[in-house]
Amino acid sequence: MRKAKTRNLLVLFHLLAAGLLAPLFLLVAFTGGSYLTDNKGETVETPLAVPADLVLDPDAATIEADVRAVLSANDLDTGFDYLRMRPGSITTRPTSRDFVVFSEEDGVWSATLNQPSVQYSLMELHKGHGPETFRIYQIIAAITLFLVVLGGLLVGFMSPAYRGRTIGSLALGAVVFIALAFLF
Repeated sequence: MRKAKTRNLLVLFHLLAAGLLAPLFLLVAFTGGSYLTDNKGETVETPLAVPADLVLDPDAATIEADVRAVLSANDLDTGFDYLRMRPGSITTRPTSRDFVVFSEEDGVWSATLNQPSVQYSLMELHKGHGPETFRIYQIIAAITLFLVVLGGLLVGFMSPAYRGRTIGSLALGAVVFIALAFLF
């Protein structure tokens, strides 16, 4: 294949992939900037009724069914994707939507319904705490982003008119990254 045709094909791939992923990249830019300026969103917490003798064993084979039973008893959606378990707490995921946190203190379990604001929901999507299908999309987007950047560099290196600028901007970007990340 001729060099010009290869370059045009790379440019086309670069543009199509960037356009398809632009909404996700805008989400990441917005939520990342918001997080760095301490705008993390919030949740409204509502205590839930739990049986006084409730025992949740994270190691039990029935843990998901036990959690679903408490959710069902409170007339809540029982369709969570998975549970995040830590010592003394169990959280239904995704947390980009209404979610429940179970907490254990001195052998007594309690639960709260957490209703996230839009900002909090977007942050949770950014962190990978959204629905399983969105997490798969994020993995594909990460791979595609790598290919988009690599393709953009290849196009720059292949074009004699842009080769010097590509090398210069790549070198400057690497110096700024290394200086800010590791030296200052």
